[in-house]
Amino acid sequence: MKIGLAQLNIHVGNFKANTEKIISALHTAEAQGAELVVYSELSICGYPSRDFLEFDDYITKCKEAIIEIAAHTSQTAVLIGAPQRNPNPEGKDLFNSAWFLYQGRVQHITHKTLLPTYDVFDECRYFEANTTFELVEFKGKKLAITICEDIWNVGNDNPLYTTCPMDELVKLKPDIMLNLSASPFSYQQHSERMNVIRANCLRYNLPMIYVNQVGAQTELIFDGGSVAVDQKGDIIKQLKFFEEEISIADTDVSHPPPVIHPPSPISLIHDALVLGIRDYFAKLGFKKAVLGLSGGIDSALVLCLAVEALGRDNVLSVLLPSAFSSGHSVEDSLQLVKNLGSPHEIISIEAPFQSYLDTLKPFFKELPFNVAEENLQARVRGTLLMAMSNKFGYILLNTTNKSEAAVGYGTLYGDMCGGLAVIGDVYKTQVYELSRYINRNAEVIPFNIITKAPSAELRPGQKDSDSLPDYDILDQVLYQYIEKRQGPKELVQMGFDKPLVDRILRMVNMNEWKRFQAPPILRVSPKAFGMGRRMPIEGKYLG
Repeated sequence: MKIGLAQLNIHVGNFKANTEKIISALHTAEAQGAELVVYSELSICGYPSRDFLEFDDYITKCKEAIIEIAAHTSQTAVLIGAPQRNPNPEGKDLFNSAWFLYQGRVQHITHKTLLPTYDVFDECRYFEANTTFELVEFKGKKLAITICEDIWNVGNDNPLYTTCPMDELVKLKPDIMLNLSASPFSYQQHSERMNVIRANCLRYNLPMIYVNQVGAQTELIFDGGSVAVDQKGDIIKQLKFFEEEISIADTDVSHPPPVIHPPSPISLIHDALVLGIRDYFAKLGFKKAVLGLSGGIDSALVLCLAVEALGRDNVLSVLLPSAFSSGHSVEDSLQLVKNLGSPHEIISIEAPFQSYLDTLKPFFKELPFNVAEENLQARVRGTLLMAMSNKFGYILLNTTNKSEAAVGYGTLYGDMCGGLAVIGDVYKTQVYELSRYINRNAEVIPFNIITKAPSAELRPGQKDSDSLPDYDILDQVLYQYIEKRQGPKELVQMGFDKPLVDRILRMVNMNEWKRFQAPPILRVSPKAFGMGRRMPIEGKYLG
């Protein structure tokens, strides 16, 4: 059978545009000889729709779109994801379903069995789990249809679940497995995903068509990477990462496995962030961005990513020097915007900063210069950047990295301002890796920005190392604590110094209140701040 893999960038709730795109992909695949076209999970409405699913009209619009698409299936069938109402009043209102459309009508509906409710997933909030298993027969083939998480319990080994859908479906002797997926990107996800797909193919001795969503939905980024895999677990068709694509896989033809070179984690993170910025702006209807360019590596990286995502003329850099800014910070920033050919403005913060000091002098009395004056400078910068954002309709990009966000090394309503945190899920050490990746073909980010010691430049001679452990050590501890959920005892057993561990973990836990007020963060790791990490703000637990 010739099966089309329709890897599309779906916009949550944009039924008209989504339906038009789905029908166009159907006609494209049909022209290439497809007998069946497979789309991603919940592709009618977009994943995740979250509490939109609680609106009856939203579900009605999903059904209307299904009927419209079905009308175009006279010759070629469609397998597409959409919610379906649950007729049983005892359960949840909806199923997460795969709809098989052919010859102008709905032929079969398959419901999702395994509903992930962890990290960024919250499907038990909305959906009822499937409990019956059937195949779909089409053109002499028996199709085993699964939805995303359904293939992630191979052999019932996942302790989160008690059912393995494919163990049930294989009893009915299917010829091929089809999986509709909305699998969010992390830099580990592609390899883990391929391991799961291969494990299914080898266990059941069946080929699989796996179609994943592509595109960003605020924090979540979907990388695509859809595949057709034979019964030996070898990839016979690999679709692009981070791009829409429609491709045909012929399951009746023996294919020699193509030579596939897995992309590096850093290149994947780079491409994910660019897509995340681009879709955030496009789907919200914004065109231009503004950011504060400090002469440091974080803002330099964000500028490069934004220029790639939005175009150099659509990103305004604002240099905001103070009396504590080093001369090379301004010079490095000017060289960067010259290299990129993007616009910039220079606004000194000295006058407004001094005005604040004069206003506060009667109240600060003769107390020595401290973090209050340092944060005041950051808030002056944040105010000026937000003023530029408001006046010209630009979205302010936040340039805080994950290391800083973790330990609270940032000023609320200052450098934590913004509509989107571009690198808030990128550790400082990864910022350096990404910057070197940006410079892989030519020096875009000036060499001095990459090599100089990090500094907020809020007091004379200030360096990040004055307040924080060395980033090489800090990031290791943060990774084990945040991504791997290792507590203080485990970290000490790994060889980290106990006072250092206690200090770092205390900083992380005490600054949850700051992160709670931060802009949405583009997720590129297995555990990002935001919707996937839910901590009490006033908790006292050290670990």
